[in-house]
Amino acid sequence: MPKSEVFLRPSALPLDKARSIIQSALQRGREQGFMPLTVVVLDDGGHTIAMEREDGSGIAREPVARGKAWGALGIGISSRTVGARNQGREAFLAGVAAASDGQFIPVPGGVLVIENNRIIGAVGVSGDTSDADEECAVAGIEAAGYTAGVDTPD
Repeated sequence: MPKSEVFLRPSALPLDKARSIIQSALQRGREQGFMPLTVVVLDDGGHTIAMEREDGSGIAREPVARGKAWGALGIGISSRTVGARNQGREAFLAGVAAASDGQFIPVPGGVLVIENNRIIGAVGVSGDTSDADEECAVAGIEAAGYTAGVDTPD
């Protein structure tokens, strides 16, 4: 096969949509008067598509936002639900954190991106309260035309 015909499969969550998610999430934060935010968008393989950190958002916010998104993607449910379902199961949470080299943050703010009932990525937000972070992630996902994978803990 000639080199010109060899290419990687395009992401189900393209860069322009990831940027749109970020802009809408940040806009929601500004409208609500939230603290400066960091937003990370991952594809379905857990790779970072895009990330933005607002002026004044702390230096640890990027890995926290990424960990929220990564945890949701890795377990297949929102980071809120991961944390809520595992209250009192600290050994399990510690085991998952160890197995993921610390990339797992089980608090609200990590939301799955769903298109046609298929997980195509995840968004993580960090900077304000976890509830505010999740609100911004959902706003960004929905503004981009996707379904936000936020579920109610059992």
